[in-house]
Amino acid sequence: MKKTDSPKQDGLGRRSALQGLALLAASGALLPAAVRAQGVGTVPLESWNEGRTKQAILDFVRAVTDPAGPDFVPVEERIATFDQDGTLWVEQPIYTQVVFALERVPALVARKPELKDREPYKTILSGDRQAMARLPARDLDEIVVATMADLSVEEMEAETRKWIASARHPRWNRPYTELAYQPMLELLQFLRGNGFKTYIVSGGGQDFVRVYAQQVYGIPPEQVIGTAGATKFAYGKDGKPYLTTEPRVLLNDNYAGKAEGIHLEIGRRPRLACGNSIGDQQMLEYTGAGKGARLMMLVMHDDAGREYAYGPAQGLPDSTVGTFSQALYDEAKTSGWTVISMKNDWKRVFAFE
Repeated sequence: MKKTDSPKQDGLGRRSALQGLALLAASGALLPAAVRAQGVGTVPLESWNEGRTKQAILDFVRAVTDPAGPDFVPVEERIATFDQDGTLWVEQPIYTQVVFALERVPALVARKPELKDREPYKTILSGDRQAMARLPARDLDEIVVATMADLSVEEMEAETRKWIASARHPRWNRPYTELAYQPMLELLQFLRGNGFKTYIVSGGGQDFVRVYAQQVYGIPPEQVIGTAGATKFAYGKDGKPYLTTEPRVLLNDNYAGKAEGIHLEIGRRPRLACGNSIGDQQMLEYTGAGKGARLMMLVMHDDAGREYAYGPAQGLPDSTVGTFSQALYDEAKTSGWTVISMKNDWKRVFAFE
């Protein structure tokens, strides 16, 4: 089987998030918001255009749920896994969790003043977005890990919940939680209505995604697999046990780590897997290597008007955020994977359209 680009060794920051960093707008006056996953109508996949892609989904679900058919799959084996960034919601111009981490640097430096004159913290505190854009991936990884460390898991959850409820995307000026793709929300609901258990398998931080996954996608925290940091058990002064986060990665849930994480936390090979970049390649390969009916899909961002256009597959602009290489596209075509065209396959991208 043809292989794509070599995996990059990113930590909690996931893949390189340099492109678009210079375009990142400051949060400004943030308004509180209580966002719920958008509901869907009674028509299956109503935000999907008629065509091969929608039909492939319908045919697959029909085949695996027909007790009299040769491809029938028992309910307990109906596992569907989805990448998050770029697959379920917007990832441009920079990953949401990286934005969260960058905005937490002042609070981190307040706790640890010795970081004030150290790089990359000095650059972040300067507010110079062009200088920030030049930071190497390892520095962004360091920031993500450092801003999550030395807090109780409850404190980290509270900080994440507070931020995600108020932070807004610089392009649409809407909460990030409103930027989930409506067709994918419908797909998740359609699958669950047909006995599938849906999982998020993300290169982003597991604890970060678990905070809002139920609210946005209808996926409970125990069905979120992500890059996992270490925790430490201890007792407080009141004698009650608690967990604190540590600046150490236990699972880098990206590239081959996605297949490893699926085995570790689910214990079953998926029947359906969906991603959008080279970081999802091994998850789709692992899914497709199983026996029986399988469906592997990749979201291609080819709609600059309604969302973004980037690849560099098929001549789209290159991007270090959510890279969809030509080699990955070629493997998809050779292996019979379904490539979802955002421009051609989706009637609308967001619920608010």
